Amino acid sequence: AQTSGAASVQARRRARREQLRAADIHDVYGHPYEVYVGAGYLRFQPGSSLQRMNEYSWDVGVTRYFSQKLGVTADARGIYGTAYLEPSQDFGTNIAHPSISEYTWMAGPTYRFILHPKYSVSGRVMAGAALGNFSGDTNRFGSTYFHIWPDGMGLAASASIPVEYNFSPKVGLRLAPEYLVTSFGSTIQESAGFTGGVVIRWGQR
Repeated sequence: AQTSGAASVQARRRARREQLRAADIHDVYGHPYEVYVGAGYLRFQPGSSLQRMNEYSWDVGVTRYFSQKLGVTADARGIYGTAYLEPSQDFGTNIAHPSISEYTWMAGPTYRFILHPKYSVSGRVMAGAALGNFSGDTNRFGSTYFHIWPDGMGLAASASIPVEYNFSPKVGLRLAPEYLVTSFGSTIQESAGFTGGVVIRWGQR
């Protein structure tokens, strides 16, 4: 009887702990809206014969969650860097470090597969459009003269794993390793990098 009673007490304690944990998780992830603002880093190849370069970006987005785990994200970012041309690649123009930029607008599902009151881990895939500005710093020669991608629109798609640490139920810090694909010049560019920033949640479900 004593053993049965002790087991019953332990079961009630476990149930109580699970109830408290569920309540804490709901306090954090019960908000239907989430906005994030931050910056990012990307390794990008500006032309098929050019070496990869470092790019830095701003990144803003909003997610509408339909449950604690599943939501839809809309994301916009501007990405900036300086390409490097070898002496044999500038064709005597003395343009060795032209500045380039890309802008992307993407949307897609986000799914939290690990939920904890203090942190979460999600998977996110998005697709949309990209705009490349590769000629602005080439003294009217044009980007293709240096074998850089041509200016214009292309497709963009990404896959990332956002990891969030929560300072409070409404404020967190996010870091998201990412794989980004673009299609400038009818060519596929595959880039790896990450974004990070502040997350703010609001609303009641």
